[in-house]
Amino acid sequence: MSEQPMSGFQAVCSALDDALGRDPSVILLGEDIADPSGGVFKTQVGLSTKYGAHRVRATPISEQAIVGAAIGAAIGGMRPVAEIMLMDFLAVCMDQLSNHAAKLRYMSGGQTTVPLTIRCAAGAGMQFGAQHSEMLEAWLTHIPGLKVVVPSNPADAKGLLTAAIFDPDPCVVVEQSLLYFGPPQPVPTGHHVVPLGSAATVRPGSDITLISYGRQVHDALAAAERLAQDSVDAEVIDLRSLVPLDEATILESVGRTRHAVVIHEAVRRSGFGAELASLITENLFDELGAPVQRVAGANTPIPFAKVLEDAFVPNPGQIVAAAKATLARSRTALRG
Repeated sequence: MSEQPMSGFQAVCSALDDALGRDPSVILLGEDIADPSGGVFKTQVGLSTKYGAHRVRATPISEQAIVGAAIGAAIGGMRPVAEIMLMDFLAVCMDQLSNHAAKLRYMSGGQTTVPLTIRCAAGAGMQFGAQHSEMLEAWLTHIPGLKVVVPSNPADAKGLLTAAIFDPDPCVVVEQSLLYFGPPQPVPTGHHVVPLGSAATVRPGSDITLISYGRQVHDALAAAERLAQDSVDAEVIDLRSLVPLDEATILESVGRTRHAVVIHEAVRRSGFGAELASLITENLFDELGAPVQRVAGANTPIPFAKVLEDAFVPNPGQIVAAAKATLARSRTALRG
């Protein structure tokens, strides 16, 4: 398959273009997504011109209306892709998402599927302030019936979104804002699918496993390079999909390295890292050299001021410190 350099917003637009062209049941809904703007992050630019306003539908500023209409369309045989501009605004339409989209297949005994995709921008780093910067993936993973993915690079942004659109269940694709305008990277130009529930080992290693998703995968890789300078060989896993979760890849890696650090941007308390730490501990307690460590955002709303926002977000230095502390505790236990 041929590739071409794309930034994140171009990769998302490429996935939407491919889906619209491949399946006439695919429709897009969201605020300001029609041309000329093509969405606040340009992820739909050119699509309403190409496919028409009946398939790329600009909506009123009402998340409840967007998700409610998308659920109805999904039940009626369409494959809607609804954009909730910022993840924080899922709070406005959580009833439709949690009580209806997530439960209809179960409550109908499998007779009614809801092939709905919701896209939302998320994350700190652009000084959007406390009400426009949250990572709320833990909310979503707690709801049975929803699938949740968080890409870390343009190729996965395209492949995971494509998989979500053609999945029979409701999927939420969390696209961190900094991904949209990062440096272009090679992305397949045709139909590209990254299977849901498939993690990627982006750096092999033998001493400790760094587990993350989204933006923090790059911080984990940077930390791994710094650890290598101190003769620590860190493996880095990009989860890509939180629900379904690739438990086999996680447990194989940690079972081999015997040490793990989990990293995510969302606040530490009750974050998805706690679920990962529990999974590892419950399955590998006897093999672990030290307890699983978490590196995450502070338990505070996300600041607007750049220096405070930077302090909120986990960084490679914190990951390096957690990894070294884990290995030191393991060595101490062995000496004891």
